[in-house]
Amino acid sequence: LKRLAQRIAIGQSITISAIGSSSTAGAGASSPAMSYPSRIEVELKALFPQASFKVINRGVGGETMAEMLARFNQDVFAENPVLVLWQVGSNSVLRGQPLTDASAQLREGLKRLVGADTDVVLINPQYAPKVIAKPDADRMVDLIDATARETNVDLFQRFAVMRYWRLTEDIPFSAFLSPDELHMNDWSYACIAKLLAKSIHDVAIRATVTATAKR
Repeated sequence: LKRLAQRIAIGQSITISAIGSSSTAGAGASSPAMSYPSRIEVELKALFPQASFKVINRGVGGETMAEMLARFNQDVFAENPVLVLWQVGSNSVLRGQPLTDASAQLREGLKRLVGADTDVVLINPQYAPKVIAKPDADRMVDLIDATARETNVDLFQRFAVMRYWRLTEDIPFSAFLSPDELHMNDWSYACIAKLLAKSIHDVAIRATVTATAKR
C-alpha cells in the first residue's frame, strides 16, 4: 500500500473506492451507516487522525466479477482512488459460474487496477451457510488467495475470519449473519471493518518505515 502510505505520511486527503456486491452495499445492515465501507471510514479516521479519508461505497447487490468489471471506469477510476477495496467471489459461487471464468476476470480486474496505479486489497467471500453449501466455495477462496499472491496484491481473508468465529469461537451463525444465512449484520460488518482498518494501518506503517529506512 505504497500510495496510501505516502498520502498518510504527508497528511493528504485519501479517497478509497469499495466495489463489490451486496455485502459491500450493506445488505443485512440496519442502515447504510453500518455497512463495512461506512464503518471502515470511521475506523481509519480514528487510526490516522492526521489524514482525511473518504470511502465511496460502490457495492451493487447480486453482481458477479464480470458485472463489476463493467463498472470500473465509471464507479472506480472516475473517482481517482488511492486504494480500491474489491470484494469478490460470492456471487460467482452462488450462481455456479466456472472457476476458469472467475480466474480470467479476477486477473483482468487486477491488471486494470494495478495499471491505474492504485493500491488494491481483495476481500474474499463470506463464510455463510448459503456460500459454503456450494461445491466451489473453498476452491474460489483458494483461487483468490493464489491470484493475490501471484500478482502481489493484498488480500483480506474474510472467509477465514468468519470461519474462525464459527468453528473456533463457536459463535452461532445467527450472531453474525442476517436471518437469510447469507448476508452479514451490524456486528459482523463492524468487526470486519475494524479488522480491515487495522490491517491497512499496519501495512501502511510498515511501508512508511521501509521507505524511511531506504532514504
